[in-house]
Amino acid sequence: MLLLRAIIRPEKVKEVLDALLQEGYSSVTKMEVYGRGKQKGIQIGDVFYDEIPKEMIFMVIEDGVKEIVKDIIMEHARTGENGNSGDGRIFISPVDEAYTISTEDEGL
Repeated sequence: MLLLRAIIRPEKVKEVLDALLQEGYSSVTKMEVYGRGKQKGIQIGDVFYDEIPKEMIFMVIEDGVKEIVKDIIMEHARTGENGNSGDGRIFISPVDEAYTISTEDEGL
């Protein structure tokens, strides 16, 4: 199992979640986050913003669907034809164990 965390632009969340659901990947958790990436914030006029609002999507997935899910997110979170700075990041980490609380079942 893998934990996939995607940090994306807020305006792309619905498109990403709809695409994941359409392909059968309905189990997600999302939350608002704030931060900065490689661009180190953004300057608009005289105002510097160093904490930019984003959304983080969490998914625990089977190893064999990693590329499929990653590609869905990449395609639908990207802005413009070639993407733009600030479109986001995807992080994938191993998950050793997972349990359903109500049934005490192990796994997904």
